[in-house]
Amino acid sequence: MTRYTNDLIQSYIDSPEKKNRLYKRTLFIVGLSQIFGGAGLAAGITVGAILAQQMLGTDAVSGLPTAMFTLGSAGAALAVGRLSQRYGRRFGLTTGFIVGGIGAIGVIFSAIINSIFLLFASLLIYGAGTATNLQARYAGTDLASVKQRATAVSMAMVFTTFGAVAGPNLVNVMGHFALSIGVPALAGPFILAAAAYILAGLVFFIMLRPDPLLIARARAIEMNKQERDTQQSLRNAEQSTNKKGVAVGATVMVLTQIVMVSIMTMTPVHMGHHGHGLREVGIVIGAHIGSMYLPSLVTGILIDKIGRTAMTIASGVTLLLAGLVAAMAPSDSMGFLVLALSLLGLGWNLGLISGTAQIVDAIEPSTRAKTQGTIDVLIALAGASGGALSGMVVAHSSYATLSLSGGILSLILIPVVIWAHKGKKERMLNINKEF
Repeated sequence: MTRYTNDLIQSYIDSPEKKNRLYKRTLFIVGLSQIFGGAGLAAGITVGAILAQQMLGTDAVSGLPTAMFTLGSAGAALAVGRLSQRYGRRFGLTTGFIVGGIGAIGVIFSAIINSIFLLFASLLIYGAGTATNLQARYAGTDLASVKQRATAVSMAMVFTTFGAVAGPNLVNVMGHFALSIGVPALAGPFILAAAAYILAGLVFFIMLRPDPLLIARARAIEMNKQERDTQQSLRNAEQSTNKKGVAVGATVMVLTQIVMVSIMTMTPVHMGHHGHGLREVGIVIGAHIGSMYLPSLVTGILIDKIGRTAMTIASGVTLLLAGLVAAMAPSDSMGFLVLALSLLGLGWNLGLISGTAQIVDAIEPSTRAKTQGTIDVLIALAGASGGALSGMVVAHSSYATLSLSGGILSLILIPVVIWAHKGKKERMLNINKEF
């Protein structure tokens, strides 16, 4: 880094007021980018499965589009995490969103020439936007205190709501626009996605200066130098157990992702088989995505105040209810489908934010972005597996079976967090005995 950059970073370390202003500014920048990012990710969720179904003429592979862009997001999560670790959040997040926009453009061309190969290849690249949209939530936590972390994640996700809810509800509008310029209607949402992802990348490139991760890292190094020996020993004792915290946070997010993606992926196809049009699909998916992000401000505060464990249990129970309602809902009932998918989104929200907070609690700034990127790879692979298997389950059984299985799977969250909570109590007792 140049002398000017070092002096700039030092000025934020020396001034708590200046650091706090940058923290609030970073939350605003992340929120602004998430509005565009949310609109971009909604395209693949809403019409990806239907587009593949029309091209291939079978339900068995209709889960593959979700699997492809979530698989693509796995590789992108690793790349964005590594780029952010080396060059800062600004470079990593900008690159990820721009690449995602290029993937959306590829999907548009695949629909024009009716190429299933180009569709799947483009969806892999489009997944970079999904991964980046998810990793952007970490940028708000870099300068947050322990009691602000879940709230910081939740604020980023609240802003995602505006784009994520608007996206599915613009399916018809973008479909008509696509037809007016000679493009298949189902490619219309991907026109919106391309523009939205590229704009999200430009927001980070232009506005995220100075980089919050670089400042957090430099601040952590300085604080470590100032620690006394006993404080350093205590920190080392706590850090020796951080791997367990990482494992628990990752497990929570992976399980919630599998359940959410598998049920969500097949809902548009299920609705199509029972006479619902794109407008109705857009309403249900819009309600689902709204429930994924809109409650975030409240859930983040609750997680910081009530605790990670209690809210993770609430996530498992909510996902179970979602699976039960989806399994028992009459196929022609919009009300029950909206309720089921809303509960599904809320359960995912609780799991993602509580899991993210546990991850941030367990990781030092020096390795934060790299570890977060690696964990998001697991989340993306979990989503890809859920998306791919969901179509096969429905083709060989039913949507009700898929929903019920997902709900039951979510119950694993409860023993996982209880085990972690019990282990945390034992660790604190051991540390107290030492000192």
